[in-house]
Amino acid sequence: MSSLSTHVLDTAHGCPAAGVALSLATMTGTVLFEGETNADGRCPGLPDVSSGCYSLTFAVADYFRGRGAVLPEPPFLDVVRIDFGIADPVGHYHVPLLVSPFGYSTYRGS
Repeated sequence: MSSLSTHVLDTAHGCPAAGVALSLATMTGTVLFEGETNADGRCPGLPDVSSGCYSLTFAVADYFRGRGAVLPEPPFLDVVRIDFGIADPVGHYHVPLLVSPFGYSTYRGS
Protein backbone atom coordinates (compact mmCIF):
# COMPACT_ATOMS: atom_id res chain seq x y z
CA MET A 1 0.00 0.00 0.00
CA SER A 2 1.11 3.54 -0.78
CA SER A 3 0.74 6.37 1.68
CA LEU A 4 -1.08 9.53 0.59
CA SER A 5 -1.05 13.09 1.87
CA THR A 6 -2.32 16.49 0.74
CA HIS A 7 -1.71 20.11 1.66
CA VAL A 8 -3.88 23.06 0.60
CA LEU A 9 -2.32 26.51 0.37
CA ASP A 10 -4.39 29.67 -0.12
CA THR A 11 -2.35 31.73 -2.58
CA ALA A 12 -4.80 34.65 -2.44
CA HIS A 13 -4.14 35.21 1.26
CA GLY A 14 -0.65 33.68 1.49
CA CYS A 15 -1.49 31.07 4.13
CA PRO A 16 -2.47 27.45 4.69
CA ALA A 17 -6.12 26.85 3.82
CA ALA A 18 -7.76 25.61 7.02
CA GLY A 19 -11.23 24.09 6.92
CA VAL A 20 -11.35 23.02 3.27
CA ALA A 21 -13.75 20.08 2.90
CA LEU A 22 -12.28 17.31 0.77
CA SER A 23 -12.92 13.76 -0.31
CA LEU A 24 -10.88 10.93 -1.75
CA ALA A 25 -12.57 8.55 -4.18
CA THR A 26 -11.76 5.83 -6.63
CA MET A 27 -12.38 6.58 -10.30
CA THR A 28 -15.53 4.44 -10.10
CA GLY A 29 -16.90 6.88 -7.49
CA THR A 30 -16.40 4.88 -4.31
CA VAL A 31 -15.66 7.42 -1.57
CA LEU A 32 -12.74 6.27 0.59
CA PHE A 33 -12.42 9.31 2.84
CA GLU A 34 -14.13 12.60 3.70
CA GLY A 35 -12.61 15.23 5.92
CA GLU A 36 -11.25 18.75 6.05
CA THR A 37 -7.91 20.45 6.28
CA ASN A 38 -6.49 21.42 9.66
CA ALA A 39 -4.94 24.76 10.70
CA ASP A 40 -1.80 23.91 8.70
CA GLY A 41 -3.83 23.14 5.54
CA ARG A 42 -3.10 19.43 5.85
CA CYS A 43 -5.54 16.55 6.15
CA PRO A 44 -4.37 13.81 8.49
CA GLY A 45 -6.14 10.49 8.26
CA LEU A 46 -6.07 9.87 4.52
CA PRO A 47 -6.01 6.10 4.05
CA ASP A 48 -3.23 4.13 2.42
CA VAL A 49 -4.15 3.18 -1.14
CA SER A 50 -3.32 0.48 -3.69
CA SER A 51 -1.99 1.13 -7.16
CA GLY A 52 -4.71 2.64 -9.32
CA CYS A 53 -6.52 5.85 -10.22
CA TYR A 54 -8.09 8.18 -7.67
CA SER A 55 -9.53 11.67 -7.29
CA LEU A 56 -9.23 14.26 -4.55
CA THR A 57 -12.07 16.80 -4.53
CA PHE A 58 -11.75 20.12 -2.68
CA ALA A 59 -14.66 22.50 -1.90
CA VAL A 60 -12.76 25.71 -2.59
CA ALA A 61 -15.64 28.16 -3.13
CA ASP A 62 -17.09 27.32 0.28
CA TYR A 63 -13.66 27.88 1.80
CA PHE A 64 -13.20 31.31 0.16
CA ARG A 65 -16.74 32.38 1.05
CA GLY A 66 -15.96 31.40 4.64
CA ARG A 67 -12.94 33.72 4.48
CA GLY A 68 -15.23 36.57 3.41
CA ALA A 69 -14.26 36.58 -0.26
CA VAL A 70 -16.92 37.98 -2.57
CA LEU A 71 -17.27 35.45 -5.39
CA PRO A 72 -19.33 35.72 -8.56
CA GLU A 73 -22.37 33.49 -8.88
CA PRO A 74 -21.64 30.93 -10.02
CA PRO A 75 -18.05 31.02 -8.76
CA PHE A 76 -15.28 30.51 -11.30
CA LEU A 77 -13.93 27.64 -9.17
CA ASP A 78 -16.49 25.86 -7.02
CA VAL A 79 -14.96 22.43 -6.54
CA VAL A 80 -11.46 21.46 -7.65
CA ARG A 81 -11.06 17.80 -8.58
CA ILE A 82 -7.60 16.34 -9.06
CA ASP A 83 -7.47 12.97 -10.82
CA PHE A 84 -4.18 11.17 -10.25
CA GLY A 85 -2.63 7.75 -10.49
CA ILE A 86 -0.70 5.64 -7.98
CA ALA A 87 1.90 3.53 -9.81
CA ASP A 88 4.34 2.64 -7.03
CA PRO A 89 2.61 0.11 -4.76
CA VAL A 90 4.72 1.07 -1.71
CA GLY A 91 5.66 4.72 -2.36
CA HIS A 92 4.48 7.95 -0.81
CA TYR A 93 2.29 10.27 -2.88
CA HIS A 94 1.81 13.89 -1.82
CA VAL A 95 -0.82 15.88 -3.73
CA PRO A 96 -0.66 19.57 -2.82
CA LEU A 97 -3.20 22.14 -4.00
CA LEU A 98 -2.27 25.80 -4.36
CA VAL A 99 -5.49 27.72 -4.89
CA SER A 100 -7.10 31.14 -5.23
CA PRO A 101 -10.69 31.96 -6.26
CA PHE A 102 -9.59 32.12 -9.91
CA GLY A 103 -6.82 29.56 -10.35
CA TYR A 104 -5.03 26.53 -8.96
CA SER A 105 -2.02 24.31 -9.48
CA THR A 106 -0.87 20.94 -8.24
CA TYR A 107 2.10 18.60 -8.61
CA ARG A 108 3.44 15.39 -7.13
CA GLY A 109 5.24 16.45 -4.00
CA SER A 110 7.34 14.51 -1.55
